[in-house]
Amino acid sequence: MGVLMVRSLAVALAALTVSIPATANDRVELVSSVFVESRPSESGYRSIVPASTLSRGDKVVLLVKWTSPHDRTSFKVSASVPASLAFQRSGMDALEVSIDGGKSWGQLGTMKINGARLASPEDVTHLRWTISRREAARGSGRIAYSALVR
Repeated sequence: MGVLMVRSLAVALAALTVSIPATANDRVELVSSVFVESRPSESGYRSIVPASTLSRGDKVVLLVKWTSPHDRTSFKVSASVPASLAFQRSGMDALEVSIDGGKSWGQLGTMKINGARLASPEDVTHLRWTISRREAARGSGRIAYSALVR
């Protein structure tokens, strides 16, 4: 797994997409990073460090920094969750998820698998965040989500 997995995560993060209103012709720039949560120290504290190798069960934090022109309307940032990861949670409330490869979107806790059981975070295949006009007017921001290495 190791370095190869980190590279595959980097490739997956590079696949982040941005949905922008048709009238907007300015680009949103995205820069992504992958961090891994360290094991507890003797004092019991954990920290996150840039990922160099990953192992099954590692908790990772994926960070996306975005910049956009100040006069922008709202926009959406979408990302697929790499198959080697199980989504856990996002740091932003304005999150929609897909459990079917990006065909349909909704809130986790309301979506069902095959019409039967409620979808769990591990069922999430894609994420989509709405950046409000107010946030976009700031010109930059961060989106973070956590996942477990399968």
